[in-house]
Amino acid sequence: MASNGNVSGVTPKSASAGRNGLPKITTHKKQNEICHDDSSAPVKAQTIDELHSLQRKKSAPTTPLDGVQGAFANFAEEERHRQQLQSISASLASLTRETGPNLVKGDPTRKPETPRVQHAPDHYVAQAFSASDSSLKSTHVLHNLSPAELYEQAIKYEQGSFITSTGALATLSGAKTGRSPKDKRVVRDDVTEDELWWGKGSPNIEMDEHTFLVNRERAVDYLNSLEKVFVNDQFLNWDPENRIKVRIVSARAYHSLFMHNMCIRPSPEELESFGTPDFTIYNAGQFPCNRYTHYMTSSTSIDLNLGRREMVILGTQYAGEMKKGLFGVMHYLMPLRQILSLHSGCNMGKDGDVALFFGLSGTGKTTLSTDHNRYLIGDDEHCWSDKGVSNIEGGCYAKCIDLSREKEPDIWNAIKFGTVLENVVFDEHTREVDYLDKSVTENTRAAYPIEYIPNAKIPCVGPHPKNVILLACDAFGVLPPVSKLSLAQTMYHFISGYTALVAGTEEGVKEPRATFSACFGAAFIMLHPTRYAAMLATKMEKHGATGWLVNTGWSGGSYGSGSRMKLAYTRKIIDAIHSGSLLSANYKKTEVFGLEIPTEVEGVPSEILDPVNTWSDKKAYKDTLLKLGGLFKNNFEVFVNHKIGKDDKLTEEILAAGPNF
Repeated sequence: MASNGNVSGVTPKSASAGRNGLPKITTHKKQNEICHDDSSAPVKAQTIDELHSLQRKKSAPTTPLDGVQGAFANFAEEERHRQQLQSISASLASLTRETGPNLVKGDPTRKPETPRVQHAPDHYVAQAFSASDSSLKSTHVLHNLSPAELYEQAIKYEQGSFITSTGALATLSGAKTGRSPKDKRVVRDDVTEDELWWGKGSPNIEMDEHTFLVNRERAVDYLNSLEKVFVNDQFLNWDPENRIKVRIVSARAYHSLFMHNMCIRPSPEELESFGTPDFTIYNAGQFPCNRYTHYMTSSTSIDLNLGRREMVILGTQYAGEMKKGLFGVMHYLMPLRQILSLHSGCNMGKDGDVALFFGLSGTGKTTLSTDHNRYLIGDDEHCWSDKGVSNIEGGCYAKCIDLSREKEPDIWNAIKFGTVLENVVFDEHTREVDYLDKSVTENTRAAYPIEYIPNAKIPCVGPHPKNVILLACDAFGVLPPVSKLSLAQTMYHFISGYTALVAGTEEGVKEPRATFSACFGAAFIMLHPTRYAAMLATKMEKHGATGWLVNTGWSGGSYGSGSRMKLAYTRKIIDAIHSGSLLSANYKKTEVFGLEIPTEVEGVPSEILDPVNTWSDKKAYKDTLLKLGGLFKNNFEVFVNHKIGKDDKLTEEILAAGPNF
């Protein structure tokens, strides 16, 4: 039926029209309710590309140059980009070409967005036309991308990259799922000849300068042939006076994200003035080395040239090679500045008391250094200077095999967006990770920024340590749960770097196997272990630090007959060390190793503090103790002939601090 009034909610044609000439729908505000009009202006975009460009808010990875204002600001930004590309081009320069490839900033696969006026060229042409056909192409530089951008690159272009249920990026490292220490080489030249540790027991396998340059050329040529490379400019060492500028050039987004997490991330202002790096890594791990090249024993080669301040990676995509390669560099550079580099965990109490934790895999270093009642300075790599301690890294690289929320809540919660998960297995549908699954490798890893740990101390620096804790998982069951060490004993056990591994069931062998790793990180040290030990002793003596040996292994017998030390008891021991109460305890000395052991520790049964009390077979205890002492002596023979200082007094002191029988 016709009506003279308006149809409810619809205006007549004489009223203002809505979109596309249709009547405008009006609404009436009801009491205590807000109604919205959807007739706002359309999005200011003419094309899908333009719409997408609006989705991404314009920003730059660095701040504008100081003093640049107005119409010249864009020119200054372009000039800075040009200088960045020029610096990267110089890094990628080849031996046969004085400059690097033609470099263009940005992703080649990204469609052009809305055209904008440019006041300066957005790329830097680095070489003349005459070198080869390679000069006809451009290499796109993806420089210091954010984690979100690197996620996109990995998922689009790298097979085996997926987002897990917690937001972490799961990826694969290829055929190599761990480091290849036998394929690591160091250039032996006039400088390193006398400075570095060479020969028996040393991790440094030599190569000559020429062979390094052959491999460098191979790696650089491979990177220059790619359509795009990833470049990270970052720092090592939280001590601003002694930090090192590093540049990592890689072919994979996963490697770039890994190093974004593991190194210290510069601020925009610091990136702006980054300049020339102090050290450069060329990660061409997808490309093999030539096995017929001198010094090569496989298609994998990790080469370090301390003179050129460069590292080359060929034939392995395992990201840990970059992390540990840089650690080796710090083990060389820092002692030259009288700064001690340490393979240790480090935490700090609320009163500022700092503790260092040394220990090989399986000793509980990560578990014991991560304490909810203390601040985490770092989990793995540190420097001890005249000012105190500083973390070398900006992230953590945690093993995650058998990881559980109950045992390691901090690591569990850190595996979220931005974290890299290496070689893990996950459910195809839910993308939930099965940390018990070893199908790819037992060496599954998570790399995340240290700020993902709730009680991380940022910046990661602290005062001089009060306690130096050496952890050993003694599967022989003869070392005490805790011993207070003299300075010489601290040096002896630091150089020894002992723990014991369970041999497994191969050919029925189930006895423990002693493992020694000098300075608790023999694979990464560059100088002779006694030089690091002497520096450690000097700093401990100067700053009044106490050395402790803590056994997290077996008690009451060896593996198979005794039982593993309860974690609750070990935590009580560590708490007593932190509080200082263990310093005032009564002590007695053990036989063979001559260790000072307390007669009581609060919360720990007194009878287990002396291991002989826990063995029912006293003769078996004595035999096992002598056996372990002999293993220590045999291991230390490598270091006997190395003099410390101008005479042998310190060397003699260290030797006297070992087992005596």
